Amino acid sequence: MTMSNTSNNGSSAGWPLWEVFVRSSRGLSHVHAGSLHAPDAEMAVRNARDLYTRRNEGVSLWVVRSEDILTSDPDAKDAMFESPKGKDYRHATYYTKSEGVKHL
Repeated sequence: MTMSNTSNNGSSAGWPLWEVFVRSSRGLSHVHAGSLHAPDAEMAVRNARDLYTRRNEGVSLWVVRSEDILTSDPDAKDAMFESPKGKDYRHATYYTKSEGVKHL
């Protein structure tokens, strides 16, 4: 795992960078909306509300300091996301449909 440390890049005030996630009124998941600089979490939420939900398109906000986000290495995706061997039962294709059983 790698960690990106971009907390002071691009900010003359030295404020940390925050990533903003918005859940829309029609959606179930929070989606990354953008980034902003703010001195603390409370101000980050306020600024995120003003910047990313101006037209009442959001019902929930998450703000996370960029330096606190860990990412997996895209070059190691095969090892990271490979399905465990011998665990075929986790996939629906492993099971067969039983005769005489309706609604499966």
